[in-house]
Amino acid sequence: MHRSDKVEFVEQVRGDFAQAPLVILTDFIGSTVAEMDRLRRTIEESGASFRVVKNTLCRIAVSDTDKAPLSPFFKGNIGVVFSGDDPIATAKLFRALRKENAKLEPRAAFFEGDVLDASAVDAVADLPSREELLAKLLATLQESPRQVLGVLQGPARDLLYVLNNYAAKLEEG
Repeated sequence: MHRSDKVEFVEQVRGDFAQAPLVILTDFIGSTVAEMDRLRRTIEESGASFRVVKNTLCRIAVSDTDKAPLSPFFKGNIGVVFSGDDPIATAKLFRALRKENAKLEPRAAFFEGDVLDASAVDAVADLPSREELLAKLLATLQESPRQVLGVLQGPARDLLYVLNNYAAKLEEG
C-alpha cells in the first residue's frame, strides 16, 4: 500500500468512525468468504457498513477522536461494524447475524462515549428502537391532554346523571 493510499484510508476510516454512533469491533476468524459476503450485504441493506481494517492505520485514525479508547483492541484480524442512523437496529442486526455465524465474536464496541465489552453489545441490542421510543413519547404527550379533557367533562357528565336520575324519579312518582 502506497503512502498516499494509507493517508486516504486513514481519512476515510476517521470519517466512518466520526459519523457512526455505534462502532462494533468483531473477530471473524474461520468465517468463509460466502459468510463474510452475506454479512456485508445484510449490514449494508440496513444502512450500516462492515470493513476489515488494518490495525495500525485504524489506531492512527482514532487517535485524535472520541473513539481513541478503542485503540488497544486493534490487534489481529478484526472487522469493524459502523452503524447507520439507528445504532440500536444495527446492534440487533449484529446479534441476529452472530446467531447465524458463531465465528463472529464482538471484541469491543463504542456507544454513547463508552467502550463496551461483548455482553454490553447485547445490552445495547435489548434497548428499544428509535421508533419504539418515539411511539412511547407520543403516547406520553397525548396522555396529559386526555386526562385534562376527562376532568373537564366529569362535572357535566355527573350533572347529566343527576338530571336523568331526577327525571326517572319524577316519572315513577
